Amino acid sequence: MDAPRILLTNDDGIDSVGFRALYEGLSAVGDVVAVAPADDQSAVGRTVSEVVEFADHEYGYAIHGTPVDCVIAGLGSICPDVDLVVSGCNKGGNLGAYVLGRSGTVSAAVEAAFFGVPAISVSMYIEGGDDWASLATEPDDFTTARDATTYLVDQATTSDVFDVADYLNVNVPFRDNAGVTGSIPMRVTRPSMRYEMGAEQNGGREIELKDGIWDVMRGDSVDDPVGTDRRAVADGEISVSPLTAPHSTQHHDALDEIVADYTSNTETNADAE
Repeated sequence: MDAPRILLTNDDGIDSVGFRALYEGLSAVGDVVAVAPADDQSAVGRTVSEVVEFADHEYGYAIHGTPVDCVIAGLGSICPDVDLVVSGCNKGGNLGAYVLGRSGTVSAAVEAAFFGVPAISVSMYIEGGDDWASLATEPDDFTTARDATTYLVDQATTSDVFDVADYLNVNVPFRDNAGVTGSIPMRVTRPSMRYEMGAEQNGGREIELKDGIWDVMRGDSVDDPVGTDRRAVADGEISVSPLTAPHSTQHHDALDEIVADYTSNTETNADAE
């Protein structure tokens, strides 16, 4: 096929270094149109606006809205003929089933799926700690994420990957490129089901909501099973989770019986009146 036309978005904002790294990398394998938030929209999930303003940008278009707004505006108006949506590269991992729904990066890929357009969301996990914000400040720091994304775009759009998966959620472990040689292995994963949210009352009328997984992820304390996204990045591997949308579950007899009983009881009560 011809070089794919790619809508590139993110949630860190169109001027973030991770976005720039992907734009430059993907431009080598496709026709890239940026439709991305004008500013940081991290952790907004699938929040959508009624009206958004947009402005021209050297990469394409800056949208004053959320990542989902960008996908809707892009696929619905600006560039409806794209072959693929790529969202990222997010600074920080989007790992585990409970995190995916609140991630603006992943939500952009989910929204593309409802349009019937395949998508890839890309994040870079940084172990960090108190110095987390000072890491990955240049496009070159996203080299591994850029190369992995470019590879997946090049390969997945010419195969049957998206006949089964609606989108791929990719997480790349960060490493300091200075003096590092050799490639990082890639693994097909599933989102970890481990849940670490908790709440603590701080006296008075405030309750602090805490995600304990980031403390667990530091060092060698991750005990998620092999095959999960979180285990892969903890082991220094690139995690690729093939996912689908909309959310669904298997049909089962137990719910059929409950619904049938409700209908039966409603009809009986109506006859008795």
